[in-house]
Amino acid sequence: MDIWFHPAKELERLLEKAAATLPGFDGTFDAKLRPADPRFGDFQANGVLALAKSKKANPRALGEKLVEALRADRDFDESLVQVSIAGPGFINFALTPKFLHAWLLKFSGAKELEKAASKFYDGKKIVIDYPSPNTAKQMHVGHLRPMVIGEAINRLVRFCGGDVICDNHIGDWGTNFGILIYGIKSQKYDLDAEHENPLEDLERMYKAGSAEVKNSAEAADKAREELVKLQNGDPENTALWRKITEISKVEFDKIYKIMSLTCDVTLGESFYRDKVGRIYDELTSCGMAEEDQGALVVFFRDDERFKNQPFIIRKKDGASNYASTDLATVLYRTEHFGAKEIIYVTDGRQQDHFKQLFMTVGKWFGAKGYPLPDLRHVWFGTILGPDGKAIKTKSGEPIRLRELINEAVSRAKKIVLEKSPETPADEAQAIAETVGIAALKYADLSQNRTGDYLFSWDKLLAFDGNTAPYLLYAAARIHSIFRKASVPLDTDFSSEASAPETEQELALAKKLVALPSVFEMTLAELRPHYLCTYLYELAGLFSSFYNANKVIVDDAAVRARRLMLCARTLGVLETGLRLLSIEPLKKM
Repeated sequence: MDIWFHPAKELERLLEKAAATLPGFDGTFDAKLRPADPRFGDFQANGVLALAKSKKANPRALGEKLVEALRADRDFDESLVQVSIAGPGFINFALTPKFLHAWLLKFSGAKELEKAASKFYDGKKIVIDYPSPNTAKQMHVGHLRPMVIGEAINRLVRFCGGDVICDNHIGDWGTNFGILIYGIKSQKYDLDAEHENPLEDLERMYKAGSAEVKNSAEAADKAREELVKLQNGDPENTALWRKITEISKVEFDKIYKIMSLTCDVTLGESFYRDKVGRIYDELTSCGMAEEDQGALVVFFRDDERFKNQPFIIRKKDGASNYASTDLATVLYRTEHFGAKEIIYVTDGRQQDHFKQLFMTVGKWFGAKGYPLPDLRHVWFGTILGPDGKAIKTKSGEPIRLRELINEAVSRAKKIVLEKSPETPADEAQAIAETVGIAALKYADLSQNRTGDYLFSWDKLLAFDGNTAPYLLYAAARIHSIFRKASVPLDTDFSSEASAPETEQELALAKKLVALPSVFEMTLAELRPHYLCTYLYELAGLFSSFYNANKVIVDDAAVRARRLMLCARTLGVLETGLRLLSIEPLKKM
């Protein structure tokens, strides 16, 4: 029997394979394998109970037949995995110390883990849409969540075998550019001159222009004229628009670098402005789109939720909108990139839009015979301030993301110097930058993404509890063990290390072997907090192991196995942190 990377999945497969050979079972048998109560083993299969009920059979008898067939399978070795039946037909499995030892030897580092995990997606082409900010606006705290959630999903999907393209679908086209260009011209702002914060200037001019347009019909007409000129390719306005996009990109890239984002392409809304005509034609010819009050819309008359809420794909003035370009985007990603799955990372307020988008794409692609990719909306809640409302400055404005990052680093540096006053200034700054930014990321990722969460500096920078500083310290602590022992981290323990024996050794080893199940659960719902919770629990189990089991002992076999447990724990902690876009530290 081979040493499985994902024992739960393989046991489920073997049970269903065995069931297919037995009378009384059928091809629809579901083993229903779940984590077990630790008193009975590591996994429990309850599928025979449901089958027995439907067949009006004895579940215990069916379970015994299934276990007998399983034991006869050459791919099953009871010296590695013990099997037993309990109660009315629960089938329990326990991984033996021999299996745990072999797993730790086989999956010894990030490369081995990634190679094994790659079977989850097995090269599937996936496009992930994030962080997708609007140009001509400074990033604020609301951009934190799509950045960190999107990047974590990107890294995890790549690690698990996805052939990923990250598309930064920026908002770089629309009616707001008419107002902005009007503001630039009316205030005689020189985009080519040196400015301290040009993006802030653009935002200020847009706000001033918007106020003017609201209060003046003449200003509104001039803004519309500037928009029409831009849409018709006027050289002057096109040059201004390109400069606005360039200024935005420079500022965005600074934030992306700080936050370690890895976008592959940036295809904004402007890229699709010459591609929406095909969308109108095809949806109309398919009988899906129709005119309604001058606009082109798609109705969902049979859908209870949207029967009175049409999906507007072209506005009554003939202009495209988010729906138009999002439809064109799906088509382009499918035809050009060969996407088999498209993941959108946005806030929860856009749920209705994406539900209608996905319904429209499903009907349209079906009618045209186009291959339909899996479409997934990864939505998230709001970051709350102390008052329980969306976090803002005292003046009621959104907190600038750069200011939030700077404060995180400043607060982290203060804590570093309080704990280690002798730390050299440059080293303290480097540690503070890692810890501060990691704390911002982890505070977000450790929350269930669909919930709101309360922002707290004290909580996210704490060195205890489920926080980035705690995990970074746990990893750095293991590095110190190897430094003190003068043992290289990449030592081959296969010749000396014995199988885990003590209660804490076994608990830690089993937690390490649980990593594939955590990957599977996280990927199924694209909720990074599952991985965060696992890493926190792993760090806690390591602490219990280390407190109860002396690592550097005279017995070579015991010393080697405990050092191996330290090394494997560190490897999984650091791999997990990097998947969350957090760079570990060797020393804190």
